[in-house]
Amino acid sequence: MQQLLFDWLGIDATAAISKPNRPAAPVPPAQAAPEIEAPQAPPPLDLHQALAPARFSHPQANRSIVLGDAHVAYAFRRGARRTIGLSVGPEGLTVAAPRWTPLAEVETLLRQKSRWVLDKLSQSRECGAAEALARIDWREGASVPFLGQPLVLRLDPRQRHGPGGAGAVRDGATLWLGLPQGAAPERLRDTTQAWLIGQARRLFAARLDHFAPQLGVRWQRLTLTAARTRWGSASADGSIRLNWRLIHLSEALIDYVAVHELAHLREMNHSARFWEHVGEVLPDYAQRRGTLKHERVPAW
Repeated sequence: MQQLLFDWLGIDATAAISKPNRPAAPVPPAQAAPEIEAPQAPPPLDLHQALAPARFSHPQANRSIVLGDAHVAYAFRRGARRTIGLSVGPEGLTVAAPRWTPLAEVETLLRQKSRWVLDKLSQSRECGAAEALARIDWREGASVPFLGQPLVLRLDPRQRHGPGGAGAVRDGATLWLGLPQGAAPERLRDTTQAWLIGQARRLFAARLDHFAPQLGVRWQRLTLTAARTRWGSASADGSIRLNWRLIHLSEALIDYVAVHELAHLREMNHSARFWEHVGEVLPDYAQRRGTLKHERVPAW
């Protein structure tokens, strides 16, 4: 099955929504389109930080190298492989090499790939800093973004039978959680998350139903994910996957992602024709797309 990945890091979070008795939209075979990352804006640096040489250190580092003006301590290991492999993750740079490869050859490759290595290390650091800034302090009075607006959490043990059985009820800009005073932060987080996922499931399905006829397609199944680097994806069989954390963003951005994925049921690529389909429904899609690239959502 071809699957198209869109805009962004994947773990299924909830059950899927199926559209029974619907024939799959006819889609000609095509190559999957490239992923589109949604970078998160880094926090501002003061002058001292900006001028200081960059330092990146893997917690299991056993070797180091200077790349440009940056000092990089990396985890190095040898194994039964034929080529040198470079990977950058949340912890830093890892280098894997064949048992017979001289260290000088490894360092030559690192210098040749220095721009890629430093770019990926910087992106990883910025992503971690952005998530730290967006992290929620789970207590009464905390604020959680919902459809682009803050939602204040309040505790009331009487609110135990909210819509969908999530134990939460929204009243304007307040979300009343059916929890006693002094409830553990984990209970606040889990109750809020359950309510948000329920809202996401209902809203996303409604928006897909709204836009699908405008694009002349039919979606078959909606699955919510908790991916860290993707907003959504579409498959040729009519399956749509959307990140539930989109519920933190404005409806305008949710609509853009929904239309983007539905348009892939017409064109399984990011060709000019694909963007024409998106533009027919959302003439201002470029502005929405640009805004989405700089949005940050809380870390869960």
